[in-house]
Amino acid sequence: MKQQAGSEHWAQMGESTFVGGMWLLYQVHRLLGRWPFLVCLYPVVLYYWATRRVARASSMEYLQRLQAACGALGGTPGWRHSLRHFMVFAQVILDKTLAMTGRYRSENIVFMGRQPLLDLLRRGQGAVVVTAHLGCIELCQCMARQQPGLKLNILVHTKHALRFNRLMQRLSPDSGVQLLQVSEFDAAMAMVLADKVARGEFIAIAGDRVPVQGGRVVSVPFLGHDAAFPCGPYVIAALLKCPLYFMGCIHAGPGYAVTFHPLAEQVLLPRDRRQQALEGYARSFVQQLELLLQRAPYDWFNFFPFWEQGAAPLPPAASVPDKPSAI
Repeated sequence: MKQQAGSEHWAQMGESTFVGGMWLLYQVHRLLGRWPFLVCLYPVVLYYWATRRVARASSMEYLQRLQAACGALGGTPGWRHSLRHFMVFAQVILDKTLAMTGRYRSENIVFMGRQPLLDLLRRGQGAVVVTAHLGCIELCQCMARQQPGLKLNILVHTKHALRFNRLMQRLSPDSGVQLLQVSEFDAAMAMVLADKVARGEFIAIAGDRVPVQGGRVVSVPFLGHDAAFPCGPYVIAALLKCPLYFMGCIHAGPGYAVTFHPLAEQVLLPRDRRQQALEGYARSFVQQLELLLQRAPYDWFNFFPFWEQGAAPLPPAASVPDKPSAI
C-alpha cells in the first residue's frame, strides 16, 4: 500500500507540542493558573483551527467516520464538533504539561486493568505496551510515581527526545518515564530493549501511526474503512518474547481514565502466516481503540489525513526478516 500522491507523512507535518513549548506552558500555568491559561490558549487554538485546512479537514473526516460507525456524536458532525475536537486537544496540552511536571492531581486519574502489569513488575518481568494518540497518555507518569521500581520507556521518532529527558529530569527527577528516540530498529536497539525488558521495564510504542522510514504496515478496518497500522509493536514484542498490552487514556468525569488490556501473553509470528498474525494483533489493537473512542469521541488526536497514510506493503512471509528494519 502506497501513500497517496500529494499527502504528507505525519512526521513531516510537525508536532503540536515540543520541548520548548512544554517549558513555556509549564511556566504560564504556574504563574497564572488553569483558567487564565485556557483563556490565553483558546484564541490560539481558534486561529489554528481556522487557518490549518488539512488539520481541520482531517478532524472532520475522523468525526464523520466515527459517527457513521457507532453514532458516538449523536448526530451529523459539523464545524462546531471539529472546533470542540481542537479545544479538547488544547486542554490535553495543559494536562500533558502538568503530568510531565508532577503537578497533575492524581486523585483525578482512574487506572483500570493495571493489576496484571503490577504483577509482572513484582516478578521482575517486562512487557511491550502498544498505545495511541489518545487523551493524555503522559498521565502514566503518575502511575510510575505511585509504583516504586516501575520504569516506562516510550519509543518516539522525535529528535527532541534527549532534550525532553533533560527537561523531565529537571522538573521531575523521580519520574520513571524515559523517551527513547528510535528512527531505525537495528540489532543495537534490539539489545537495548531486550536488556530493559529483562530488568522488568516496560516498552511503550504508538500503534496508530505508520513508520517514519517506510517500515512495514498492515491494513485493517478502522471505523468502517481500511487504514494502515504499523507492525512494529508486534514485531518488537515477538522479538523480545514478552507479553503485549494495550494502553489507552480518555476523559472521564473530572479527570481521566487510563485503561490497560492484555493483547497477548506472547506474540507469535509463524513464518508461514506472519502477515495474518500481524493483522490479527493490529485488529485487536483497533478493537480496543474503537471501544474507547465510543466513550470519548473527541479524545483522538491525529490531525492529518490518517486514512491516506501508508508505507511499503508487507513482503511475502519467506522474505520477511526476523528483525524489523524500522519501527
